[in-house]
Parts: sequence; structure tokens; C-alpha cells
Amino acid sequence: MATSFQLGDLTIHRVIEEESPLFDPLTFFPTLTPELLDENRAWLEPQAVDPATGKLRLCIQSYVIRTPHHTILVDSCVGNHKQRTQPFWNGKTDDTWERNLVAAGYSVGDIDYVMCTHLHVDHVGWNTRLENGRWVPTFPKARYVFAEREVAHWEAARKETPNPIFEDSVLPILEAGRAELVAADHGIGDHLRLTPTPGHTPGHVAVELGKEEVTAVLTGDLIHSPLQMRYPELSMRADTDQRQSAETRRRFLDCHCDTGRLLCTAHFPSPSTGHVTRWGDGFRFMATEA
Repeated sequence: MATSFQLGDLTIHRVIEEESPLFDPLTFFPTLTPELLDENRAWLEPQAVDPATGKLRLCIQSYVIRTPHHTILVDSCVGNHKQRTQPFWNGKTDDTWERNLVAAGYSVGDIDYVMCTHLHVDHVGWNTRLENGRWVPTFPKARYVFAEREVAHWEAARKETPNPIFEDSVLPILEAGRAELVAADHGIGDHLRLTPTPGHTPGHVAVELGKEEVTAVLTGDLIHSPLQMRYPELSMRADTDQRQSAETRRRFLDCHCDTGRLLCTAHFPSPSTGHVTRWGDGFRFMATEA
């Protein structure tokens, strides 16, 4: 299974925390019908849908991007010791993510920037670690890059409803003065740029890689499953604006279809990376070979 890719003077590493069947497809995608699921089951199984449980197989992972000048970690998974409503993520204590970071050739001290595509539970967890009963930044020298609109959205939302995810994985970074709140088209060096992809959350961003031209794109959560490639109108239950999410997804896939650019998805089952081509009125994900 390929977990590292060389694209010119960039190296991309996958750092996996978990890969397993997690959610029922019909619950995860509220507008998905049993008939449409059955129609596509043959090509979804066994990788994207687990035959034994019927659940979506999802990968929870970070990407580490090594440029000639910086080492950048994009999205920091679920993390340990966090109190979460999902039983399978509540109070985790395993060292899988940490071991896989080391296996990729990095320590937390090597990371120059941590970039979160958005501020959901499985994208911010390792931002912080528990030390003497306090949440402290995990990466000792990193600057944390958050889209300003995304932070503003969750700051406003938590005034109405308490948000432990923000409080244990984002707020300690802000209070430590380690955050950079940036525009949705911000760049880090000359090899990485954000691009706005709202819908899943208001400030969600994708990440474009490449110096002279875009050679790879990290999708974040604008797409969760290969099924959404074929049917971009399928939005998932946690999208803050399901219609905007669908429009963003189709526009994004149209932009990158048949370009040769590497798509690095946040949650597709391994290998998680591939290219986009047409499939009728939708798109097909052509996974990279191991």
C-alpha cells in the first residue's frame, strides 16, 4: 500500500490513524436510497463498503507535505484522551497515529505548519495533547493555520451550544498565540495554497500543491466516499449547507477531472489517492496502484 508520493520537489506522506467500517451509508447520506445503494454495491464492495457490516469503510488520516522549505501537516485526525460522542473515538489511547508519523520519517518537532481544512472532530484532534491535566499544542514549533471564516463560525456557534472539540483542540492553540487566522486563498511558501470549498462547513478549504502549476489537491471533507464521485449531489449528514456542498463538489470535480492531478482524499479507503475521470453525468475515482 503506497503511503508516500514524490511529485517533482514535493513529497506527500499519508499518516493513518484508523481505517475501518464506521457508518451506515443510508444514515451518512440522508438522500441516498436503498435502491441506489444496491445498484452500486458491486463496485463499492469490499473497499468502500464493508460486505460484512454494510458500513462505509473510511480512512482517518493526516497528510504530511514536504516542500523544499517547509514540512506541513494537513489535518490532525481524532487524537487521544478526547471526550467524544462517537463511542469509537471517545477517550482513545492508542499510538497508531504517532507510530505512523514516525514511520513516515517525522517527529512532532519536525512540523513547521499544521493546516486544518476545517474544524471537525476527526481533523483537529492531534492539534493538542494532554499534559498535566492541560491541553497543550502537540507540535512544539509549528504555527497552526486556520481559515478565519471557519474559526469565526465555530466561535459564534459555541456561544449557543458548548463545543468540546473546539475547546480542547482549537482554543488552546488560539490562547497559546500559535494560530494564524488566514483568508481562504492563503499560501504557505510557493508550493501550497488554500482554495475555498464551502458547504461541508462555511470556511472549509481544500489544499492545492505545486509551484508552477497544480499537481495535487487535498480534498478535505468536500467528499467522503467514491459514491459521491459518481453522484456529486449526495451530501453527507454533517454538511452545514447540503446544497452548497453538492455545488462545490461538482465544481471541484469538474475542475480536476482528466487533468492528471493527484487527488488526496481525507477519508476514501486505501490507497485514498487517485485521479478523476468522467462517468456518465458524474465522475469515477481511479485509485493509484499500490
